[in-house]
Amino acid sequence: MQNDDQEIIAQLKQESTREVAFHRLVSMYQEPLYWHVRKILLSHEDSDDVLQNTFIKVWKSIHKFREESSLYTWLYRIATNEAITCLNNNKRRSMLPLNEVSDILMHNLNSDPYLEGDKIQLKLQEAIVQLPEKQRIVFNLRYFDEMKYDDMAAILDTSVGALKASYHHAVKKVEEYMKNTD
Repeated sequence: MQNDDQEIIAQLKQESTREVAFHRLVSMYQEPLYWHVRKILLSHEDSDDVLQNTFIKVWKSIHKFREESSLYTWLYRIATNEAITCLNNNKRRSMLPLNEVSDILMHNLNSDPYLEGDKIQLKLQEAIVQLPEKQRIVFNLRYFDEMKYDDMAAILDTSVGALKASYHHAVKKVEEYMKNTD
């Protein structure tokens, strides 16, 4: 993937190959980014909007990309930031206190017609929704995406140690929720 990414970046920065490279980038990253964002927002519509905003930002700012990180981590960082912005906007619109984002997410979870799964999967999602934002994102990246801590550190701009601690706390909270609710 690294060679593909470097080739795509080079093509994106050249006017003559920019559109073809962008379509290639979208086809490579659209699905994994969608599911990453979807796990944060738990809303199909919001996830689609965030994904579109992510790719618009990539299109507009590819010339500013200094390639100090991989394309993969840069894209995930943009998508994560866009998802967090969407959550914050939803919080403001709903006029909930800042710590009540879990109520929005729980509503999204319960009203999502696209959500499929058995009772245990729904319970796991409910447990994840209860986590603080950073722990929720770290848990999703590690548990579902099996992302390496180094990649998460680049995406979330934090240390590997902090991520391991966040993941550990998140796992404990999820386990506790799963054990203590019917």
